[in-house]
Amino acid sequence: MSSVTSENVRISDIKTRPRFEPAGDLPAALVVFFVALPLCLGIALASGAPLLSGVVSGIVGGLVVGALSGAELSVSGPSAAAIGIVVLGTQQLGGFSGFLVAVVLAGVLQVIAGALKAGVIADFFPSAVIRGMLGAVGLILVLKQIPHAFGWDADFEGDVSFEQLDGRTTFTELGEFLDHVNWGATTIALVA
Repeated sequence: MSSVTSENVRISDIKTRPRFEPAGDLPAALVVFFVALPLCLGIALASGAPLLSGVVSGIVGGLVVGALSGAELSVSGPSAAAIGIVVLGTQQLGGFSGFLVAVVLAGVLQVIAGALKAGVIADFFPSAVIRGMLGAVGLILVLKQIPHAFGWDADFEGDVSFEQLDGRTTFTELGEFLDHVNWGATTIALVA
């Protein structure tokens, strides 16, 4: 049994996939379009943005990221996680046009930082600190969702912070949700 090593394989021997195969790429693009279009429209609607901005963000995301990433297989577009950012940004910046100005300025700053090779600053942050922060965020998300998985939430206001407006905390809700279990929601959470 022979093994593949760098000594016995030449670069010219490796078969590369053509950049564009109409027979396979066009149906795949059509499927991605049919999935992405309602997603783009839904996210724009939920964000309070014009529907056309959802379509434009999907097109720009698909074309720009596809062209710049260098990856043969990639799907990109607007993220549902950005809904809250768009809503709050629109409210705090006095409207959608102010939010768009902030997004463009943030993009310009990112391009400048990239041109200046400012990414090396990330090397000064220990990986243990980054992992610890990500672990803490994950733990908070899980703890916040446990009462919802059992179908109970006494107060939706302030639910994203540790201490809510009514003085309750995440741990208070964890101690009380067992008295308010909704078996339908629990079944859905367990099956999902």
